[in-house]
Order: sequence, then C-alpha cells, then structure tokens
Amino acid sequence: MRLTFLGKATQGGGSPTLFTTDRGTYVVQGWKVPGRADHVEIPQRLLKHLEDGTFLGARLVDSGRGGFTLSGRPVTDPEALSQMDIPGHETCVEVPENKEVWFGGAAAR
Repeated sequence: MRLTFLGKATQGGGSPTLFTTDRGTYVVQGWKVPGRADHVEIPQRLLKHLEDGTFLGARLVDSGRGGFTLSGRPVTDPEALSQMDIPGHETCVEVPENKEVWFGGAAAR
C-alpha cells in the first residue's frame, strides 16, 4: 500500500496524521485507545486535511476532549508502516474514503 501525506494536527514527528492510499482509502494515525487495537483518537482539526468532496467512512464518536474516536482495520502492511513515524502511544487504522452526496447527486465543487 502506498501512502500520500495529506496533513498533520501538530508539528514535528509522529502526531495525528492523515494519509490517502492507492487503494481508495484513508489511513488515520492517532492516539491509541486502551484495549482497542482497531480504534484511534484524533483531534477535530485533523479532518480539515480530508480531500475535497470526501469523508471518512467510519463512525466518529465525540471523545469529549476536542476530538473523536473511530475504528478501522489496523494497518500491518510493512511498506505503509515504513512510510510513517509512529511513536509508541499512537497507532493507525485504514478506513474507507467515501464521496459526499447531496440531495441525490454527487457534491459539486
């Protein structure tokens, strides 16, 4: 899986980060959720890096701390992981990239 960097929520290494893939999905890097290997927590501001006309194909649950938790398929692909800087307190999941639909038609931009 090849990743394309879209943006980070903070500066420096690691930190919540958003990528798009060559498989039509997003990879979301965020903070680990204890006991949930398939969940990450991200700050709301990370969502500004989504590609226009798309959204994360995952249910976002308000964390109560200015962010969301979401679940996806844990990323285990060595090629993808080698492209990322993931500190011990973070992990990443892959989620579908869905297209926005407005009133029965595709979103126009």
